[in-house]
Amino acid sequence: MSKFTLGATYLGENLCSFMVWAPLSRKIDVHITYPQEKMLALSKDSRGYHYGIFGGISAGSKYYYRLDSGNEYPDPASRFQSDGVHQPSLVVDSSFNWNDQNWFGISLSEYIIYELHVGTFTNEGTFDAIIPHLDKLKELDITAVELMPVAQFPGSRNWGYDGVYPYAVQNSYGGPEGLKRLVNACHAKGIAVIMDVVYNHIGPEGNYFEQFGPYFTERYLIPWGKAINFDGAYSDEVRYFFIENALYWLTEMHIDALRLDALHAIFDISPRPFLQELAEAVKQLREETGRRLYLIGESDANDRRCVSPPEIGGYGLDAQWNDDFHHELHVLLTGEKKGYYQGFGQLSQMAKSLREGFIYSGEYSSFRKRRHGSSSRDIPASRFVVFSQNHDQIGNRMLGERLSNLVSFEGLKLAAGNVLLSPFLPLLFMGEEYGETAPFQYFTSHSETALIEAVRKGRREEFNAFDWEGECPDPQAEITFLKSKINHDLCTEGQHKILFSFYKELIRLRKKIPALTCLSKDDMEVLYYEKSSTIFFRRWVNSNEAIIVFNFGNVMSLVTPPIDRGQWNKILDSADKKWLGRGSKIPRKFTVNNEVNLNIEPQSLALFVRMEDS
Repeated sequence: MSKFTLGATYLGENLCSFMVWAPLSRKIDVHITYPQEKMLALSKDSRGYHYGIFGGISAGSKYYYRLDSGNEYPDPASRFQSDGVHQPSLVVDSSFNWNDQNWFGISLSEYIIYELHVGTFTNEGTFDAIIPHLDKLKELDITAVELMPVAQFPGSRNWGYDGVYPYAVQNSYGGPEGLKRLVNACHAKGIAVIMDVVYNHIGPEGNYFEQFGPYFTERYLIPWGKAINFDGAYSDEVRYFFIENALYWLTEMHIDALRLDALHAIFDISPRPFLQELAEAVKQLREETGRRLYLIGESDANDRRCVSPPEIGGYGLDAQWNDDFHHELHVLLTGEKKGYYQGFGQLSQMAKSLREGFIYSGEYSSFRKRRHGSSSRDIPASRFVVFSQNHDQIGNRMLGERLSNLVSFEGLKLAAGNVLLSPFLPLLFMGEEYGETAPFQYFTSHSETALIEAVRKGRREEFNAFDWEGECPDPQAEITFLKSKINHDLCTEGQHKILFSFYKELIRLRKKIPALTCLSKDDMEVLYYEKSSTIFFRRWVNSNEAIIVFNFGNVMSLVTPPIDRGQWNKILDSADKKWLGRGSKIPRKFTVNNEVNLNIEPQSLALFVRMEDS
């Protein structure tokens, strides 16, 4: 079986292998529908794999699998659904003229992530249309582009989390060839590529997996229905399917890292969990290739096991998203406390998140009505991804408002400073860097009437806990999608241009100042002052020392931070008129003998570095 790979593998010279897992089917035939119709019988092994190698099949051939029931379905491991989720799969020639042979990736600690949605990042909504914008991302000094899921979904517009063919690259985006061109272009500019993958569910429309085998289990229910079978009978082959998928992205598509969606919806009580097995497979590939390959988990469970090593009961992922950081920052800036924002908004919580990562590390959550989370105190800072905005936190608002529609210009700068001057891995959401005003709303293009109505109803009910005003946009309406496209031209205008420069300067300082480059929880101190709504954040490495003061209040604060004696430079002040602030009263240079009093403008941040190290 070693010569077979899941799906259709074009071997050259009109030779192609096929392999599909269908343990409950006695026989399966490959029905070639184009260019010449023919039926090919597959052999079956003891584990339920049906396989065969056949001549006379060219790249571009289209096929279904015909089960012994007589019904025909696309390939679960299809590499390309050129005509959509219900139509035949297509045989793909995987050869490509790569020019990234000397690219081995970058260290995870160097990641400055830019999350984008292919369909709304440009008017064209394709991989190729992204390439001309890479120079602007390079100017910003982005080091990693994260693509929201691109696995084939129904229709031509979707967030990507309704994907039903995990190996097939979305046809309307440009298919596998288009994705390869984008990855090639990113690597040529020194930018890593992260792929968002969904291993917790398969989308509803075009999902024929159950016709082939027990991919799902009724032991656990998730928001999308039955959970994927990672720990029951036949689960070895289900795991193999998804682990091979991960390796496919990393090898065939030259992706550098995978963002694993909603780990809290993966249920697995086996002694060797799927996530651990996946991490081991990627680690082995990393060692074999010498490439810097990473797995980044997304979970709302505040579960330290995600990034803890297997030796102490962890899964061994390389990093994970930290929703607590976002929620706390959002509440401090907006004052919203409905829904899952309950239980946030104390300055002490922001200080804890900067110090540790998770805010809820076993404390009672009023939103969840139970204790929540585990301690992240000893987890390295470089294992957390933080953000003030992302696709979920914007798109799962009823109207899809960005932070630029909710807070002042000063608040936007304050949010940027909290993310980019933190010791964690920063993530920006497309357009955030210049204050994009277009919403990012939830959109679909399903073809099944009942499903369309169910999605509409589900979206309306989802927002009951937030008491948001207005009418929920119709996910199925094309206008909902079109409104979500961003306007890159804003970056050259007025305060949008200034905000872009501010982000650019924050990233430059993060990379230049050693104390900010060092992502260590041990070499930092965080103090908070509830009365003045300020946080004092000190970071150092060897003799280099930097101090950031954040004022979350709406009035000027006079603070006396515990700054060491010596001479100090003010490196950045968001209240300066250069950044369209109302002006700062803090001198550019000052000397500390005993103590110093600093007037911090409302909704602002200031960064200082000891002069002898500046």
